[in-house]
Amino acid sequence: MSHPTGLSVQLYTVRNALAEDFDGTLAKVAGFGYTQVEPFSFTNFADELRAGLSKHNLAAPSTHVGLLSGDQEEIFALAKELGTTLVIDPHTDRARWQSADDIKQIAAELNAAAEKAAAHGLTVGYHNHAFELESVIDGRHGLEILADNLAPEVVLEVDTYWALVGGADVIALLGRLGSRVAALHVKDGDGTSDNKKQTAVGAGVVPVWDYIGVAPEALRVVELDDSEGDLVQAVGDSYSYLNAGKA
Repeated sequence: MSHPTGLSVQLYTVRNALAEDFDGTLAKVAGFGYTQVEPFSFTNFADELRAGLSKHNLAAPSTHVGLLSGDQEEIFALAKELGTTLVIDPHTDRARWQSADDIKQIAAELNAAAEKAAAHGLTVGYHNHAFELESVIDGRHGLEILADNLAPEVVLEVDTYWALVGGADVIALLGRLGSRVAALHVKDGDGTSDNKKQTAVGAGVVPVWDYIGVAPEALRVVELDDSEGDLVQAVGDSYSYLNAGKA
């Protein structure tokens, strides 16, 4: 199954602006040049997305939603309606990453979800934070143990910033994960766990182009968890930087 490509933005970045003016914020995102977005908790914003995506010529090829804890049939039905093909679970409990057996159980749950998703023509993915890399078992990152136990059709959206914070050699990690990596979260900052120190892509210390170069076909999703600056403007500045440097 082919996966989405190109440049997108995780709407969680502009969550506060969306809460104030959902339609107006989508208009700003489209105005920066984005044609793709990655919604979060999209079942909570179904009506707004139904109206806003088409109005502003935005596609939502991927989404973050609590797949392992939510109503999967509802999630898959909405994804299909919105034209979303990649459904990504964004977070699991940190405590579940301390042993190989627990990680294998997460993989089994993702595999089961993927089997259901396939009936809808959808793909399931997983997105990491730092703790999946901080967990090292027998010399290997927890995220790699997960990958070893995933069905072939389950993919990863590697958050390159949190992988860096978690202690991974991100370039080597992406190389080892190979074609499993269908998407990247592209973010920048000072390389620490302080969300407020995140910046527009290109304004921090992260070698984002080196990471992209290892997975050039992966969907590139801009995200800031937070920032000391204006988050909406950071989304625009990130687009300008990444679009100017594209191959």
